[in-house]
Amino acid sequence: MNGSRITAVGHYQPATVLTNEDLAGMVDTSDEWITSRVGIRTRRIAGPDEPVDELAGHAAAKALASAGLTPADIDLVLVATSTAIDRSPNTAARVAARLGVPSPAALDVNVVCAGFTHALATADHAVRAGAASRALVIGADKMSDVTDWTDRTTCVLVGDGAGAAVVEACPEGTEPGIGPVLWGSVPEMGHAVRIEGTPPRFAQEGQSVYRWATTQLPPLARQACERANVAPRDLAAVVLHQANLRIIEPLAARIGAVGAVVARDVTESGNTSAASIPLAFSKLIERGAISSGDAVLLFGFGGNLSYAGQVVRCP
Repeated sequence: MNGSRITAVGHYQPATVLTNEDLAGMVDTSDEWITSRVGIRTRRIAGPDEPVDELAGHAAAKALASAGLTPADIDLVLVATSTAIDRSPNTAARVAARLGVPSPAALDVNVVCAGFTHALATADHAVRAGAASRALVIGADKMSDVTDWTDRTTCVLVGDGAGAAVVEACPEGTEPGIGPVLWGSVPEMGHAVRIEGTPPRFAQEGQSVYRWATTQLPPLARQACERANVAPRDLAAVVLHQANLRIIEPLAARIGAVGAVVARDVTESGNTSAASIPLAFSKLIERGAISSGDAVLLFGFGGNLSYAGQVVRCP
C-alpha cells in the first residue's frame, strides 16, 4: 500500500505532417482562421497501414527502454483509446502481443480525451491493492480514422499519436509519486463531444465545451492539487488535455499555477484525444523543461464531458 510512481515515459507520432496550409487546400479555411481560434499549426496523421495499436506499441516500447525494463517485467497493460476499429482482441492485448508481454491483464479504457488520466489512476489503484507490480499505461488515438475531412469545424482540430508511462510500486518508505485522482463527469452533457455513427465520426459543440472547460474545470483542478497536498503555486508544470490553446492558457492561469511550465503541444500535434497528455508530458521531459521529482498536474477533460486529474512526480 505504499503507492505507485511513474518511472519512465515515451511517445510516438507518425511521420506525415499536415499543415494548416495543406488543410486550406482541402476545405474552406486558412492558417489565420485556425491559429486564431484553436492555436494549432500542424498535426501528425497516420497512414492506413498504421493502426492504433501500432502507435501505442511504439510509445510503450520507448517507455520500457527508458525504464530499463523488458516486456516480461510488465503484468498490466492499460490502453486509453476511443478510436480502435476492432472490438476484440482489444487494443491492450494487441499491444501486449506486439511487445511480447507474457500473460498480462490487458484492458482498454474508453473515456476519450480524459482516458489517459483515468487509466493512470486505475494502474495506481491496482498497484496499491497488490493486483499489479508494474504497468504500462498508454494513451493512443488515431483521430484521422473518425474525422470527416470535409467538415472544416472538426478536421482542423485532430491529430494522431501515442504516449506511454511505466508505473511501478514505490520503494518501501518513499512518498507516492502519483497523487489521488479527482474524477467525474457531466453525463447529461454527453452530447457536447461525440464519436458516433457508422462509420463513426467525431463531432462536438465547440462553444458548449469551451464555456464548460473555462468555467467549471479550474476549481476541479485545484481540488486535484489539494488531494495531493500540493499548492498550485508549487507545481513545476501543468499538462492539460491538448484540445485548444484558447482553453489551455486561461485554464492554467485560473488554476493558480504561477510560474509553472504549461504544455502547449496542441500547437504542433493538434488534438490527439487520449494521447495528448502523455505525449505532451513526455515531450516536456525529453527537452528538459522539467526535472526528476518535480510536481506536475495532469488533467484530462472532454469526451463525455468526463474529467480526471492527479499530481504526479516527474520520473
